[in-house]
Amino acid sequence: MAVTTQDLVTRAKSDIREVSPDEAEKRLGKGAVALDVRDDHEVEAGHLPNAVHITRGCLEFQIGDNDATRDPATGIVVYCKAGGRAALAAKTLQDMGYTQVVSIQGGYDGWVQAGKPVSVPGTEADEEE
Repeated sequence: MAVTTQDLVTRAKSDIREVSPDEAEKRLGKGAVALDVRDDHEVEAGHLPNAVHITRGCLEFQIGDNDATRDPATGIVVYCKAGGRAALAAKTLQDMGYTQVVSIQGGYDGWVQAGKPVSVPGTEADEEE
């Protein structure tokens, strides 16, 4: 029997910790790094302030190249649009030895729905970061 994408996401979510947007915001306020694993066009529409952007497809190859995410003990709050790619990314990071990784429940959409701050590239708010 073939494994579906949803099966993989469900398995990943059983192995990782998902946190509410409120909890994610608290972690970010204490120095955790926001990691956006969405595609470029999604990030161009808006992202969490100061987020590091590494697409899901490049994660394993680029996570150690970024000063903010090089240390496996770094707190990382990973997100995508709705949570599936972030769950897979969080599981991958755990498999790579990252010990302080969480995923935002509902992803970027959940963050926005909770009224949390966002930055849109090319706007004054984004340039102030």
